Amino acid sequence: MRLIPFLLGASLLVLTACASVGTPANDALAEALANPARSDSDRERDQRDLPGDVLKLAGFRPGMKVADVFGGGGYYSEIIAGIVGPKGHVRLINNPPYDGYAKKGLATRLADNRLPNVSYEVLPPDAMNLGKGTLDGALIVMSYHDLYVADPADNWPAIDAGQFIDQIVAGLKPGGVLLIVDHQARAGTGKGDAQTLHRIEESFAVADFKAHGLDFAGSIDVLRNSNDDHSLNVFDKAIRGKTDRFVHLYRKPIRVPGE
Repeated sequence: MRLIPFLLGASLLVLTACASVGTPANDALAEALANPARSDSDRERDQRDLPGDVLKLAGFRPGMKVADVFGGGGYYSEIIAGIVGPKGHVRLINNPPYDGYAKKGLATRLADNRLPNVSYEVLPPDAMNLGKGTLDGALIVMSYHDLYVADPADNWPAIDAGQFIDQIVAGLKPGGVLLIVDHQARAGTGKGDAQTLHRIEESFAVADFKAHGLDFAGSIDVLRNSNDDHSLNVFDKAIRGKTDRFVHLYRKPIRVPGE
């Protein structure tokens, strides 16, 4: 008679244990975010940028090779480095202007080889050396719109956006993913507000990446802000850090004509 309660208890323990086991990707993401070596400023940024939700959409896993394109100061690179682990690799790629903006923060983040699976590269946007089929994933966070900005007087020369995107698509393995986060623009403006407000329209992004051979694979609304009317420059103190942002995932088809 005592055997039945024992078996029931054992069954409950097994079920509880199974329920508490997450996927390898989610476990790695949680561990990366909880890493005590992360800075206080990064943890503060977590509160407004919600990287746990954003990176869950991407599904990066241990062992993957990921490019953080125009990754600036490497906030996302450090988290992804924790996800992909020692058998994975993160390429943090900036162009020379972004390197100038981010140099001070990167010196601290990358000091003493504290992120051994991250390589930092300063490359021209027309020659990012992504190769062909080398990447499991890539991301462009809040800098996709910069492909449509030309301001040589402020050290930002024009970029051939189509050629830039084609490099990333070629670099992705079939089935590889591209994560995009950017500031939403006013309806009907397409890329027109990129130059002045540093915003880009969500529907333009979908059409843009589709035109370069990627499939739209999903989105999440965790960074949306209905109080942002899309009329202000994203650096305006009234909206900075609180813009209405879209989060998209694109996937390279398993078979691409010509590859």
